[in-house]
Amino acid sequence: MRYEEMAWEFAQVFDELDTDQTNEMLAKNVPMETLEFFTEYAERYARAEDVPEEMTRRLPNLMLMGYLIRILEDRLTPGRSN
Repeated sequence: MRYEEMAWEFAQVFDELDTDQTNEMLAKNVPMETLEFFTEYAERYARAEDVPEEMTRRLPNLMLMGYLIRILEDRLTPGRSN
C-alpha cells in the first residue's frame, strides 16, 4: 500500500470513530505532551502567519492526523523498529 492510500484509509477510519473511540485511540498512541505541543505550536504559527480563526482551530487536528499517520506508517513498514 502506498503512503497516500494509507493516509486516505486512515482518514476514513478516523472519521467513523465516535468521541469515546477517538479519545481511547489518542490515549493509547499520543503522549499528552505531544497533544499540548500541537496546540501551542499551531496557535503560535497562526498568530505569526495571520491565519483565519476557523483554520487556526483546525491546525492542531491536522498536525495530529499527520502524526498518527506517521505512527501507522512506522508500525506497518517491515524492518522498522519503534
